[in-house]
Amino acid sequence: MIKVVNSIKETRDIIKSWRDKGYKIGFVPTMGYFHKGHLALMEEAKRLTDKVVVSIFVNPTQFGPNEDLARYPRDLNRDIRLAKNVGVDLIFAPEASDMYSPDFQTWVNVEKLSQGLCGEFRPGHFRGVATVVTKLFNIVQPDIAVFGQKDYQQLLVIKKMVQDLNMPIEIVGHPIVREEDGLAMSSRNTYLSLKERESALSLYKALIHAKALIEKGERSSSKIRQEIKELINSYPLTKLEYIFLGDPDTLTPYDKTIKHKTLIALAVWVGKTRLIDNSIINIPS
Repeated sequence: MIKVVNSIKETRDIIKSWRDKGYKIGFVPTMGYFHKGHLALMEEAKRLTDKVVVSIFVNPTQFGPNEDLARYPRDLNRDIRLAKNVGVDLIFAPEASDMYSPDFQTWVNVEKLSQGLCGEFRPGHFRGVATVVTKLFNIVQPDIAVFGQKDYQQLLVIKKMVQDLNMPIEIVGHPIVREEDGLAMSSRNTYLSLKERESALSLYKALIHAKALIEKGERSSSKIRQEIKELINSYPLTKLEYIFLGDPDTLTPYDKTIKHKTLIALAVWVGKTRLIDNSIINIPS
């Protein structure tokens, strides 16, 4: 039976009782409003561990002043039902006041990996992510934590943070889960109108087009960027924020020629909704 807890102390007490029995703890941090992508992370955690904890917390410190904190979709009862169906054991759903005291002043900042890509356009975002994930890791103390690869820069930031701070946690990245037409699943997809939903496919189609170019022998990063830009701009209601082609381990951009392993990452505004997507392309030597 699934347990839903708001209290940090009660969460710790439950997890301690599991540890005393020798259980391996899996953890999936979320902001709620679950879709199949979230559920896939939970299923992976269930496969790898004995007990699965899911946090639901819309973290205010990773939202900028003009971002969608107030309207971010929330439905706790629905989330509980979906999590129960995939075998989650505990949902930790704290209030913001439980996570951040009025005089809160301690932050975690992963410096280099937080720059560029989304970090360039969302200043302070990854500081908020790294800080809240550190706090959640301290509360849950999992053996394994599962993160989606759709937020690829976030995944690298968390992996580096765990490595640098000697946290005894294995970070598992899960492949992007997509709709049948290729759109990467996201809670923010619910913002899209029908026309915007059609234009949102430009991200996936741009990644497919770039892969095809590379498979045909194209190695010029500027040429690939230009083709992606033209494809996305051919759709109505889209505004390109960035195109990144670079090293998937260091997030160093390839300014002239792409290498044997290339991350292509995109951020595109579709109407008032900001969407991201990415693909890693391995080029035969």
